[in-house]
This record gives sequence, C-alpha cells and structure tokens, in this order.
Amino acid sequence: MSTYYPRTKDLTRTRKSLTESPPSSPSPTDKNYRHDRLSRYDSSGESATDKPSGRASSYTRRETRLAALSRQEQDSTPKDYKKMYAEALHENEKLKSRLHDSKYELVKIRSQLEKVTQRHERISERSTVLDSEKREKQALEKRVSNMEDDLKVLTELKSDNQRLKDENGALIRVISKLSK
Repeated sequence: MSTYYPRTKDLTRTRKSLTESPPSSPSPTDKNYRHDRLSRYDSSGESATDKPSGRASSYTRRETRLAALSRQEQDSTPKDYKKMYAEALHENEKLKSRLHDSKYELVKIRSQLEKVTQRHERISERSTVLDSEKREKQALEKRVSNMEDDLKVLTELKSDNQRLKDENGALIRVISKLSK
C-alpha cells in the first residue's frame, strides 16, 4: 500500500497542474513532470528507484536534472525579458536623446549655413557692384582721355585757323598793294 501513496500524491499534483493550465495546451513543465513521473515507474507500477538496476536510476536522475534545469530556465526567462525590456527602453531613450541633439545640431548648422550664404550673396553683390563701378570708371577715364585728345586737336586746329587767317590777311594786303 505504501507504493500507492506517492502515486496518489503525484496524481493530485497532476490534477492541480491540469486545472491551472488550459486543457488544449499543457505547459512544458506539466509534460516534463508527467514524463518524469512516468519514467520513475515501469509498466508494473513499481518504482524504478526500488529496482537495483543502475541504468534506470541514472536515467531517472538525468530526467530529474533536466526537468529542474528547464524549470529554472522558465523561471529566469521572465526576469531576462524584463531586463532586456528595461535595457531596450534605456537604449531607446539614449537614441531618442541623440536624435533630438542631432536635430538641434542640424537646425543650428542650417541657420549658420543660411547666414553664410546670405553674407556671401551680399559680398558677391558688392563685388559685382564694385566690378560694374570699376568698368564705369574705366569707361569714363577713357572718355575723358579721348576728350582731352579732341581738345588738343581743337586747340591745334584753332591755332592753324588763326595762322591761316593771318596769312590770308597778309596775302590780301600784298594783292591790294600790287593792284594799285
């Protein structure tokens, strides 16, 4: 009768775990637990640990260790997810901060670029104005030099005209003396 006592205890544990989990999809721990329980008993209902066979007992110990490891992994998994989630949130906040800083820096650089562009446009406008003023000045200087040359020619022509008038007057006098 003592061999049946642990079995009923295991059955109540199995029934509890079946009521806690949905009937369509038993959890992996229930599967491992049932497998562990079934591996301890052979087809006759005797405990495998009661048998002197070393192979069955090492198999049972191995199954027990694997079940314990899988439970530990399942227990630690939510903690890892929480940690990973917290790390992801922290990384996300860092990236958001860097993005915000980069956007601010971009706006700042764009405004500086706009100022430099406007300054360059003003300078280029000034240089084009200066270039056009230089061209106008050169044109005026050329025109002044041409007018000075024309003025020299005019003074020469006036002096030539005056000389010719004087010569003409002298010739008229000579002719009038000869005709008398």
